[in-house]
Amino acid sequence: MQVTDSMRSTGSESWRSWAWRFHPNLLVPGRLHFPQLALRRRLGQLSCMSRPALKLRSWPLTVLYYLLPFGALRPLSRVGWRPVSRVALYKSVPTRLLSRAWGRLNQVELPHWLRRPVYSLYIWTFGVNMKEAAVEDLHHYRNLSEFFRRKLKPQARPVCGLHSVISPSDGKILNFGQVKNCEVEQVKGVTYSLESFLGPRISTEDLPFPPATPCGSFRNQLVTREGNELYHCVIYLAPGDYHCFHSPTDWTVSHRRHFPGSLMSVNPGMARWIKELFCHNERVVLTGDWKHGFFSLTAVGATNVGSIRIYFDRDLHTNSPRYSKGSYNDFSFVTHANKEGIPMRKGEHLGEFNLGSTIVLIFEAPKDFNFKLKAGQKIRFGEALGSL
Repeated sequence: MQVTDSMRSTGSESWRSWAWRFHPNLLVPGRLHFPQLALRRRLGQLSCMSRPALKLRSWPLTVLYYLLPFGALRPLSRVGWRPVSRVALYKSVPTRLLSRAWGRLNQVELPHWLRRPVYSLYIWTFGVNMKEAAVEDLHHYRNLSEFFRRKLKPQARPVCGLHSVISPSDGKILNFGQVKNCEVEQVKGVTYSLESFLGPRISTEDLPFPPATPCGSFRNQLVTREGNELYHCVIYLAPGDYHCFHSPTDWTVSHRRHFPGSLMSVNPGMARWIKELFCHNERVVLTGDWKHGFFSLTAVGATNVGSIRIYFDRDLHTNSPRYSKGSYNDFSFVTHANKEGIPMRKGEHLGEFNLGSTIVLIFEAPKDFNFKLKAGQKIRFGEALGSL
């Protein structure tokens, strides 16, 4: 708000007297002044409130603080008020509730006449290539969920047989390389804790073979063979990508750990903004072993991902209404009847998202393992990630 000379010239004398009574400094050109004494009293009342009530009262003002142009509410900082951070404000959004609602909406059967315009809008918005779909006829998909989980033609994604590890999904490479100092990069320069992401190491009794170093850092506990290194690769699935994911190599899945959590967006911009984003979000960690030692694949949930599905795990239920923060659920595929776990062949169907999300691979390999990638490149399921 600014009181200009033109406004003064057109205003009446009564307006001048009202403005002077309201606050004498209001008529100073180019400045918006707040009655500081009244604000200090109001802030004092807010400080006596409980934390939940204080947050409830502060958030509307915080939203205005970030939305209004030219720092209109910045004078409030002079009397001791501080806005809630953007990260805290975003974390307060009920993304799990919104995602469950989106999941319900995805299951609603669309009228036959409405399917083509709805799906065509989605295809145009996110650049979906329907020529690769096993069924190109849009009227075939009864609801959005079936459209998101559409299958591809067999020849659309040939599996590379020359390299030991392939991409488990379509997507964009956010980061890859060796795991150093028990920290993994979600995007360039933004890291998260390896132990926070995977959770505590499972009992050595459940392992196919014990770690090479029985004690030490969490990274050393995962490495099972002398001379090996730990590697990681992060693949972001956009909403327009193929939503199923496959086995990236020949390996055996022995354990599943499900972390209920938030469902914040995992797009690259958000990953740069929120530290340890992948550790906050709901995720399903599959661990086991391959010919070079430890191997894991983690499916990370995101906003509007109604569910994460693992085809061979019928006991897995994601995006539940209630959960305890920081909790996780373990399930072992190693039983008395099956002492090895679930064998997976390279390229075999493994699971699916109901919308775009992220896949994180963390695995052990010899020091001469080389990635065939560039950060930021687009990749498709079946293409090479790396080999010895």
